[in-house]
Amino acid sequence: MTDTAPASPLPDGQALAALIAGKLCHDFISPAGAISSGLDLLKDPTAQDMRDDAMGLIEASAKKMVALVAFARVAFGAATSAERFSGAELGELVSGLTEGGRATLQWAVADVSYSKAQSRALVNLAYLTMAALPSGGVATIATRAEDGLVIEGRAEGARARLKGEAVAGLAGQPLTEGLPGQWIQPYWLWLTAHDAGGSLDVAAEEGRVVLTAHMPN
Repeated sequence: MTDTAPASPLPDGQALAALIAGKLCHDFISPAGAISSGLDLLKDPTAQDMRDDAMGLIEASAKKMVALVAFARVAFGAATSAERFSGAELGELVSGLTEGGRATLQWAVADVSYSKAQSRALVNLAYLTMAALPSGGVATIATRAEDGLVIEGRAEGARARLKGEAVAGLAGQPLTEGLPGQWIQPYWLWLTAHDAGGSLDVAAEEGRVVLTAHMPN
């Protein structure tokens, strides 16, 4: 499937910002809530036998929150003084966010310097490649120089698939049904590629999903 220009209006300005904010709030609420629950246990005089469990919950949830924030700064805003990011830095962002999941990440990205637009496309594409493996498998993320930068994500597993919302978003199409939170990140990847003057291609078959972004230098 190759992306095509949308035939109907898509969210812009405040609407787009609201969708991204909603996505981030959804991602943050789980670890934030877990930290709060852990603190409540520490303060509960009747639950002192669970102190070690509470500390473990707080530590794991805080680590997850930090990973989410670090990833979001590059994936959705790149709100940092760095103009470019190394392949190793981006790999750490993705692995920090996806560790503990069912899918295995293979990071075959050249450890060179990437622009903000390229970095944004790379981490979003990597995350969505991992998300295409809900039952496990191997997600391989690779780059190559080919009239610019080509970023490829291959999701291979018994139940590799894309949800309908993701298919629409990756094609730059508006959401007609389903959950906006499942649509906005795929659409954001499509928008990132096209705003930079690149393109996004998607191929899906049984047990395999391939996302390919072509980004200019």
